[in-house]
Amino acid sequence: MKFGFKTTAAAIVGAAFMVTGAQAADLPKKMTWSAYGTTSSGYAQAVAISNMLKKRHGTSVRIIPGKNDVSRMAPLRDGKIDFCACGAAVYMGQEGAFLFADEAWGPQPLRLAMTAAGSYNLAVAVAGDAGIKSLSDLKGKRVVFVKGGDALNWNAQAHMAFGGVTWDDVTKVTVSGFAASFDAIINGQADAAFTSTVSPVTKKLAASPRGIHWPPLPHDDAAGWKRAKAIAPIYYQNVGSVGTNLSKEKPHYGAAYPYPILVSNADKSADVVYTLVKSMVDNFDDYKKGAKGGTGWAIQNQKMKWALPYHEGAIRFWKEKGVWTADAQAHNDNLIKRQGVIQSAWKTYKAGAKGAPADAYKAGWLKARAAALTQAKMPVVFN
Repeated sequence: MKFGFKTTAAAIVGAAFMVTGAQAADLPKKMTWSAYGTTSSGYAQAVAISNMLKKRHGTSVRIIPGKNDVSRMAPLRDGKIDFCACGAAVYMGQEGAFLFADEAWGPQPLRLAMTAAGSYNLAVAVAGDAGIKSLSDLKGKRVVFVKGGDALNWNAQAHMAFGGVTWDDVTKVTVSGFAASFDAIINGQADAAFTSTVSPVTKKLAASPRGIHWPPLPHDDAAGWKRAKAIAPIYYQNVGSVGTNLSKEKPHYGAAYPYPILVSNADKSADVVYTLVKSMVDNFDDYKKGAKGGTGWAIQNQKMKWALPYHEGAIRFWKEKGVWTADAQAHNDNLIKRQGVIQSAWKTYKAGAKGAPADAYKAGWLKARAAALTQAKMPVVFN
């Protein structure tokens, strides 16, 4: 499988990284990241970080916008980029689920560098004129399904589950990419789509004749949260006061997980990751206001015990800052062990399943994966 990158589809922005101390090493003169599309908050934040790095240090970073999980993650799999400013697809990548259950993929050896988490939510945005006040009102409505966007669709499914709704209860409107989601709503072809409250495209919907509404996930609705987290265990409750039509006075009570999630492969140089993380932390004030959601990269917002393991280079810096604990290390070790169980099961399964039809291949893998995790006494999550 080949992937080409058109100059017109990529943002070439300057970046550089601080190289100080005995533990730091020079970074490459040029680096490449992938991110969500140019209309996304994740892309805007990547550009803000890169502008800060250019101002401070001078090394070029090429940011490649991808319209779906394949275009963002495949270059990382193939070793063509250094980092991905990704979304929930990284969790699926670790788990070998959805897109990653395909023979060309399998579970990915991913590691965290940093994440952004703040006063904004990951949520379903709906047209203000669609009569959707709560997530249960999605039943019978037109909900966007992004082709190749497993992470977006999975999140939409989890939000629908909160309201007791499934894909079978709605009209599925298939679109080609993230930006097309909101074009479909604005043009009257759909009523709802998953996004972030700080995504720039939500402003277009709010300014359109249809308007915008954010159905809540009430934090006291235990049953709703149980349904949502059964599908998306990476969620946590969050009060979103930042985003389109939101404020501290009128926040959105909903769900969040870190976004963007800056990841590399496990074999990425520890010195490179260390120096990158150090630069982002030391120069945080320079980029935190460069894009909505940028304050989410603050060191106090880092989730030291989340769903993916940190890279050893990042851990080195967290230890220097005094924020890495024995409990965090034990959690990280268990996550790496989980990856090992899944990757070992994949290696065994792949060796004996060559030539199987795609659907049968995926079904067989998910059974083998579930069996391996069950034997290891670990949660299966994706059945």
